[in-house]
Amino acid sequence: MPTRPLTIVGLGDSTTAGSPYFLSPLEAPPDGRGNPEGQYTYWMTQRHPEWRVLNRGVNRERTDQVLRRAARDAIAPRPEYAIVLAGVNDVYQGREVDAARADLAAIYRAISAAGIRVVAATILPFNTMSREQAEVTEGLNRWISEEARRSGALFCDTASVASASDRRDRLAGSSDGLHPDVATYRKMGDAFARLIEASEGGAEPGEPGATP
Repeated sequence: MPTRPLTIVGLGDSTTAGSPYFLSPLEAPPDGRGNPEGQYTYWMTQRHPEWRVLNRGVNRERTDQVLRRAARDAIAPRPEYAIVLAGVNDVYQGREVDAARADLAAIYRAISAAGIRVVAATILPFNTMSREQAEVTEGLNRWISEEARRSGALFCDTASVASASDRRDRLAGSSDGLHPDVATYRKMGDAFARLIEASEGGAEPGEPGATP
């Protein structure tokens, strides 16, 4: 299933960086450090060697911090697609959800205005989240879905891909209770790849909630 050569940026926090397995190139220049299989970006390139997929994740960052570096890390490389997976640290740190929504909307607008296709991704649960945090996460994820449709972005419900089948507020697999395990990162990479394949005129997305 080869496609044209693409440059794709993964912009976000620890679930893009690859925690707890990998430090991204921004965290451990120039190439990152750790087990490369703990990145969804790695699995995208395994599926598509013709793609250049850049890991631009930083552990613990909120959406306001991701916004401040979006021009440098998502726009300057001039990719065809930029995956935006951010917001879980806003929830974890108790930041006002309205601020997170405003930041995400600003990130989407800036990337789209640069002629880059946005992939808006829902944020993942963590296994220690409270009922209140789970409700805030669900609300933010509904907003991400709606904003993607409104703005014309691609949408990937990574929360559904990474969540336990019987508990949407728990990860399907995790070695530390906070981040996905390698198998789940692989599923995330496959979901993003299928979505972009579909956008490029190839196969259907084939993952929950992934819509071109």
